[in-house]
Amino acid sequence: MKRNLSAQAAGAASALLAAAALALASQAHAQQTVANAEPPHTDPSFSAYSLSQLCQQKTDNVAQGQCVGAVRGIIHGYQYGVLFLGQRATVPNEAVQRVALCLSGTPVATIVDEFVADTHQVDDEALKRTPAEVAVLGSVHMHHACD
Repeated sequence: MKRNLSAQAAGAASALLAAAALALASQAHAQQTVANAEPPHTDPSFSAYSLSQLCQQKTDNVAQGQCVGAVRGIIHGYQYGVLFLGQRATVPNEAVQRVALCLSGTPVATIVDEFVADTHQVDDEALKRTPAEVAVLGSVHMHHACD
């Protein structure tokens, strides 16, 4: 059993190293691009701007349902990723704690209101280029990071 666990740990470490190497190669390639290159494309239907606009439609039950569903999905997906990372790789607890979210007892409506308020502090054009996932998680980390 110990040998099997050690093989699993080695496999997880290899996968983590491969991912890190890929990330470094991608970053090196990105730094070599021309300075006036076009910014990365964001799905305009799921940009921070479009999600913020959707979440601001307080009197539209369909829009509110879509907004809450999107925000919950983003947060749950992220939390499962953190949980997976903490269980599958040798990561110090402090590192996992830094990326974890402390949302116990926090209503989704509060998270949505904080996200919308945060988007009002950013230029609309920047929001249109920002993926909704990035903006939501940035807002949540700003307000609910585990200290």
